[in-house]
Amino acid sequence: MPSSGRHVTMLTEGTYPHVHGGVSTWCDQLIRGMPEVDFHVLALTGSGREPVTWELPPNLTAHTAFPLWGPAPERARAAPRGRARGRFLDTCERFLLAILDPAAGHDFGEALYELAALARAGGLTAALRTERVLRSLMWIWSMPHLPTAAARPTVHDALTAVDLLEHALRPLAARISGDRVAHAVSSGLATLPALAAQHFEGVPFLLTEHGIYLRERYLGYRTEAQRFPVKALLLGFYRELNTLGYRKADLITPCNQYNRRWEERGGASADRIRTVYNGVDPAAFPWAGPEPETPTLSWVGRVDPIKDLETLLRAYAICRAELPELRLRLFGPVPAGNEDYRTRLEKLAAELGVTDGVVFEGRTTDVAGAYAAGNVVMLSSISEGFPFSLIEAMSCGRATVSTDVGGVREAVGDTGLVVPPREPAVMAAAVSELLRDHERRADLARRARQRVVDRFTLHRSVDGFRRIYLELAGRPATAPKDPLDWTVRLTDPWRAELLRGGALA
Repeated sequence: MPSSGRHVTMLTEGTYPHVHGGVSTWCDQLIRGMPEVDFHVLALTGSGREPVTWELPPNLTAHTAFPLWGPAPERARAAPRGRARGRFLDTCERFLLAILDPAAGHDFGEALYELAALARAGGLTAALRTERVLRSLMWIWSMPHLPTAAARPTVHDALTAVDLLEHALRPLAARISGDRVAHAVSSGLATLPALAAQHFEGVPFLLTEHGIYLRERYLGYRTEAQRFPVKALLLGFYRELNTLGYRKADLITPCNQYNRRWEERGGASADRIRTVYNGVDPAAFPWAGPEPETPTLSWVGRVDPIKDLETLLRAYAICRAELPELRLRLFGPVPAGNEDYRTRLEKLAAELGVTDGVVFEGRTTDVAGAYAAGNVVMLSSISEGFPFSLIEAMSCGRATVSTDVGGVREAVGDTGLVVPPREPAVMAAAVSELLRDHERRADLARRARQRVVDRFTLHRSVDGFRRIYLELAGRPATAPKDPLDWTVRLTDPWRAELLRGGALA
């Protein structure tokens, strides 16, 4: 049955509705902004027992947590035997060669779809956990012309790699109804069910990228404990999966032009890419008003290594030496698994001698108030898409200092200072420059607010996806008539008052 564009399966990985943060905020806004659309959410999680942390909208009619870890799926059956085993081993070897030796010419996608058929029948987990698969991997790893051979891969390496790969491939077993649009909100494992549904049932496949998934995998694996052969296999898998998703998606909707360039280099056709910027409601993030009397830097986000709070702490320590009364307030949760990172940050603050000026505020329900708490709002990430924390701070009328990653420059324009990532001295210089110049901060704040109102409203973002869903379903993209569409009614009293006063004339 063809899709009507009114039924969407949203595919998430480690985000909505189990975790708060930028991508999860985007998912919730998109679903609430289209009350006429029936959404299902298929959420790839760790154990499948993670609590739902969002109040789910009424048009989110089904939510399934699909665990990547834990015991094998209940419907798993025994490994194939006889001729079926021979066919599987041939497929598996072509799959591994496509990952580890791309020049050999084996088709990653063709092998992946064959594995998907086995996964849907419940046999992939058992098939991968056999001695023959381990032997095949060891043979390929040890080919003299491959760089993995010099690392002398071990059986332990093979056991580790196959186990990680089996868990990564589990989403191939997930099913998506043929009358829906499959919307993956990252280019990683969330694309696996969409690719399978597109291949077997002809389901339209929409891919949205916020951060660059492949780049973040490379950054993350730098600190992983596995040996080189294991990393080579897993990163090669993510590389090939990323490329396949770019080539096969019916439409790709990056949230900035930076992502678009990555996607085109990764094999996406330019005529299938539509940039749809993230948006905020300017009324929900109103003009913040007077700055705090005590000079303060504010940061909002999740406490995570990718946010590079070490650089922020070091920059703050440099500024503090010049301005002893300066404070740094960090608003945001510590996700499960990041507790050690929070401890490292506290130790670094102690080593730098700035503990008395740094406050970890934890999760806050008053996000606009968190931005208002600073004279300058900071962003120190090493990877971003089109960060909500930045456009929200801009909407609140706060000057920003942010790192030049992802779509940050597109968001900020000339309304804030942008510095290289991992350069605390440069960041500190930008902060000091703004703190010394009240008039410049005020001018940047005013223009930042106006930039959001003009370019990055929530209604503009949601309506872009409404039209894309209808397009993928082959339906005309008409203007919304549903009175429940709250994004249509977004107003900006601040803008109206300014227009009456002639400040924007």
